[in-house]
Amino acid sequence: MVTNSSLLSLLQLASPALPVGAYSYSEGLEMLVERGIINSAETLRNWIEQELQEGAIFLDGAVMVRALNAAYGGNWGKVQEWNHWSSASRETEELRQQSWQMGNALLRLLMALWPVGNRGEVTALGEEDCNFAVAFGIAASYWQIPPEVALLGYLHSWACNFIGAGVKLIPLGQTAGQQLLFNLQPNLVTAVQTILKVEDDELSSCTWGLSLASMQHETQYSRLFRS
Repeated sequence: MVTNSSLLSLLQLASPALPVGAYSYSEGLEMLVERGIINSAETLRNWIEQELQEGAIFLDGAVMVRALNAAYGGNWGKVQEWNHWSSASRETEELRQQSWQMGNALLRLLMALWPVGNRGEVTALGEEDCNFAVAFGIAASYWQIPPEVALLGYLHSWACNFIGAGVKLIPLGQTAGQQLLFNLQPNLVTAVQTILKVEDDELSSCTWGLSLASMQHETQYSRLFRS
């Protein structure tokens, strides 16, 4: 069951307006557009579908659910393990720095939102950098958001930010962007169902295209987004 309170918390947590800096990253999309690999709503959708099936966001979603469950059970050692695993899974420094920057920003926000006596969840990771998926899972655990619902919100938030970057870069009209997001609903639901069933030793991804775009973005001549 999703209570009104947990639903409202999820809407705030998954909002593109959440001040964690997600809007400033294109996750390699800027380079992909410059190279002509993504140049339309159709090619953007194909890329998003592949990412949901076997890309980095698939792994992030799986880590988020595991961090949520571990935090809910008070197993902070396991939360730290998944945070380390998530950092090690990043194939480029740029992607790792993005995850850390957004995760640390979310933890600071939670410190401001939660009562002083309930901040143990935020400080459990100590001084180490926190990946965004792990911070999202900690927040979802505190607000008692069910894993399936939290995961759907997490993936939807990622898709919103990615499509938002595509609207600016390709460019696409706002209506085309919303149509794309609407048409991706079945893919998001399928991704949730797959991620919830995957075992720890089955976690893998195929992200060489994203990795190459991420590395090349740093030296791109003209950029709108942060590397």
